[in-house]
Amino acid sequence: MIAYWVHNLDPFAVQFGGGFGVRWYGLAYLAAFAAAYLVYRHLAKRGFSVIPADQVGDFITGCAVFGVLIGGRLGYMLFYDPEGFMRDPLGFFRVWEGGMSAHGGILGVVCYTLWYAWRHQVNWPGLGDNLVVGSALGLFFGRSANFINGELYGRPSGLAWAVKFPKELYEAPVEAQREVLGRVQEMFAAPVGLEEVLVSLPGSADLARVVGEYLTPRHPSQIYEALLEGLLLFAVLWLVRTRVRVPNGVITGLFFVGYAVTRSLAESFRFPDAGYVGLLTKGQFLSVFILLIGLGFLIMAKLRPIYPPAWLPRR
Repeated sequence: MIAYWVHNLDPFAVQFGGGFGVRWYGLAYLAAFAAAYLVYRHLAKRGFSVIPADQVGDFITGCAVFGVLIGGRLGYMLFYDPEGFMRDPLGFFRVWEGGMSAHGGILGVVCYTLWYAWRHQVNWPGLGDNLVVGSALGLFFGRSANFINGELYGRPSGLAWAVKFPKELYEAPVEAQREVLGRVQEMFAAPVGLEEVLVSLPGSADLARVVGEYLTPRHPSQIYEALLEGLLLFAVLWLVRTRVRVPNGVITGLFFVGYAVTRSLAESFRFPDAGYVGLLTKGQFLSVFILLIGLGFLIMAKLRPIYPPAWLPRR
């Protein structure tokens, strides 16, 4: 039998006690924003931008706040928890409880860049082309943080690299939860709750061994998504951006199409935590609209080709 690894990574990069500290998830967002800024500024200096390099910082800050954070949070509540949002709209502000949507963040950025392009009178598709290149790296950091948190795990798998995720216990039958807690109480000779068990897992091999007996080996779908939606998509966009003469909007269109395809592929390995819409998971269903948006950008670029400064003839 394969000795599957029981996920026991600590979600805190630095912890000060009492559940307070610096989480890897927060650092992933900072890394994503920094990557977007550095990539965009580098491309702007090379002439692949409709805004000057010294304007990139303000633009990225706006995308981060109004696009990713607000859009991602609002998208999660509307797409995945509409009943909770209607019942408690103020829950939108309790971001520490978790809940962000990649689809919502993408749509939020689309809306913000549309407003920014109108406000500064610049080409809208060209404004987003460099942004989406760095955004792919942001997706890589975000999915890596999902893996560290042990959330959004995959479907059952017998592959050698499958992982047992303790948060599966939240979905387990009450009888199984009670049996796990009973075993743990025997080990520590003290009453414990399910939340306490999961918090105590990092660094405890004995606890991981006991809990692992009740878990199912699963695809580490977060890693699949990090590699597909993140690194692979970034590599393709970077090569097209810097090596191929394409009009404004093509890179943005490729990002949306590429994200929709890679996300839908990864969803076939991911546990459908948000249920289905017909035969599609919620993530695949939302990706259909992302795909249509991408095709729209590609068609618009074909009909009205406008090139960034780097590809214009020199006088």
